[in-house]
Parts: sequence; C-alpha cells; structure tokens
Amino acid sequence: MTAMMSDEPSSIRTRPSLLGRLQAGDDAQSWEEFYRIYGKLVRDFALQAGLSATEADEVVQETVIATSRHLPEYHYDPKKCRFKTWLLNQTSWRIKDQLKKRRRQLSFIQASASRQADDETSGTATINRVPDPAALDLETVFETQWQRSLYAGALERVKGKFSLKQLQIFDLVVTQEWPAADVAKSLGVSLANVYVTRHRISAAIKKETRRLESQFERAAQCERDGRA
Repeated sequence: MTAMMSDEPSSIRTRPSLLGRLQAGDDAQSWEEFYRIYGKLVRDFALQAGLSATEADEVVQETVIATSRHLPEYHYDPKKCRFKTWLLNQTSWRIKDQLKKRRRQLSFIQASASRQADDETSGTATINRVPDPAALDLETVFETQWQRSLYAGALERVKGKFSLKQLQIFDLVVTQEWPAADVAKSLGVSLANVYVTRHRISAAIKKETRRLESQFERAAQCERDGRA
C-alpha cells in the first residue's frame, strides 16, 4: 500500500463533500466512491457479527440501497449526530434481518426433518449456533471494526515518515510476530535497531490513531433515524 497524502484516510473520515454529492441526485461516480470507502467496513462488520460471506454481501448491498434512500433525510452535523453512528444504525438493522432470516430457514429445515431423530438432533444443534439478534452487541462489534480501520489508516499515514527497511522491520516484528532476534538476523541489522524501530513506529501510530479517533467522539445526544 502507498502512503496517504495530506487528506485524512478515505476509509476513516466521513467527507461532507461526498455526502453532499450523494444527496444531490443520481451520481454514479459518487456512489462508486461511497461503496469503495464504506463497503469494506460494512462487510467486515457483518462478518464479525457472525454472518457468512454471502450474508455479509447482502448486508452491504442492502445498506447501500437503504443509504441511497435515507441520505436525502440526513443532515451532516457532527455536533448532533455523526455519520459513523448513523451508518451503524443502518447496517445493524440489515445484520439483524439476515440473522432472523437464517433462523427462520433453519427452523423450517428442523421441522421438515423432525420425523427422523438423528436429523432433528443435527438441526437443533445448528440452530443453537445461530447468533441471537437481540443478544448481539452490534455497537461493540462495529466499534471494534472501526478501531481496526483507525489503526490501518494511522499506519498508512505514518508510512511516509519511515524507510522501507524500517517498515519491513516493523511488519516482521509486530504484524508477523517474529522474535526480534530473528528479525535482526534476517535483515542484517542490530537488535537495538529492531527495538528502536518498533518503538518509534508504534509511537507514531498511537499518536496518529488518537488524532483520528478524536474526530469521531460521539455526541452525548444523537437522533436516531427511523426505518423506511
């Protein structure tokens, strides 16, 4: 991945200009941009919530469609209601719909197989593995995914401040979890260099993450949009 320029990472920051273009009318280019920026976040969120890949794709599609319908009603005001929270609401509803749909399908399979004890037992076990929509803390799941996005965006932002060798050291020792001594031997650098590099890049990422995160602090009061 290439280093980001001066603008905030597009996968992290909600851009009012993009929301404005989407609200203005049928803009294919704006919708492609919206899908590129937020589609992966929505899909990863759905997967973390317990959906299959196919179900997660359905959530992305339905969320984008719902967003296209609701955006004309949405007014971008970070002091009142952040887009992050608004998108969480839209996506959570679609995830719960998919889980309820799965439970209905599995219940039908169980009923059809109830004449055979072994099939009935297997069906029941499967149903018990379906997450309960009411029990899922989707806000926590979304927050976890959002934090991962923050980290990825912060890492992308700080890459330009370090050399390729330093980034390689960091990737091996932090991301791939190699022992520091093995990294030093493999790359022909001192052990002290590995430790210093890890500390410097980690510190830079933490600083950038805090800066990005401060942009998304939730307002104490936030209106929730109703479903269409």
